[in-house]
Amino acid sequence: MASAAPGRKRKRRRRGKKKRPQGRLRRFARAAGLGIVALVVGSIFWAGYYGAAPPPGTLLMAQRALSGQAVNHPWTPLEEISPHLVTAVVAAEDTRFCLHGGIDFDAIDQALEELKNGKRLRGASTISQQTAKNAFLWNGGGWLRKGGEAWMTVLIETLWPKRRIMEVYLNVAEWGDGAFGAEAAAQARFGKSAKHLTAHEAALLASVLPNPHKWRVDPPGPYVRKRSGTVRARMAQVRRDGLDACVLKP
Repeated sequence: MASAAPGRKRKRRRRGKKKRPQGRLRRFARAAGLGIVALVVGSIFWAGYYGAAPPPGTLLMAQRALSGQAVNHPWTPLEEISPHLVTAVVAAEDTRFCLHGGIDFDAIDQALEELKNGKRLRGASTISQQTAKNAFLWNGGGWLRKGGEAWMTVLIETLWPKRRIMEVYLNVAEWGDGAFGAEAAAQARFGKSAKHLTAHEAALLASVLPNPHKWRVDPPGPYVRKRSGTVRARMAQVRRDGLDACVLKP
């Protein structure tokens, strides 16, 4: 009987060794789960905070500052921004802003259909998606950033009214030369407050939003002049059809 005890001990040790990898896997899964929960809860609180308080800055602003560029980012309430600029960015960037829930699946389908027909792939990113990316994330592609953008878009569309989404968008958008936000852009390009932008000036600013480093407002080149004319025509349609009503009408 005495000689059987060491054998049992050895068996127990062997069994313990077999269970260790499973224990490590469980601990890893538990830690990963807690990390995901922390990210989800943290992002909800972050979005909720930005829903009430002005974002102090963005990752892109930090990147520009680290590269030695002076960053100008005055926060301006939506009431102090010309309604012409609201209409212009809706016309230029997202005519269905008031109609979709953040991600415009109709626009995505249309872009893919055009690609299949041999046309160049165009962007289908909404103003809500651009706001989520600009306020919370970084520029560039990759599934991690795109997934984060989709999640933050759902959050802000759930927690913020459309007016707030537009307000944040117009305050964190980059207009080149370190100018972030409508007030900085209006002062830098036209020497006036964003509140006093004309329809023509608003169309020019909206026309360069896709690439403010490539396209200039002062002075506008042939492409920007042509695009701003197109934006002005779309602005008339946006006003006529009330496509900016979720922002400009209480």
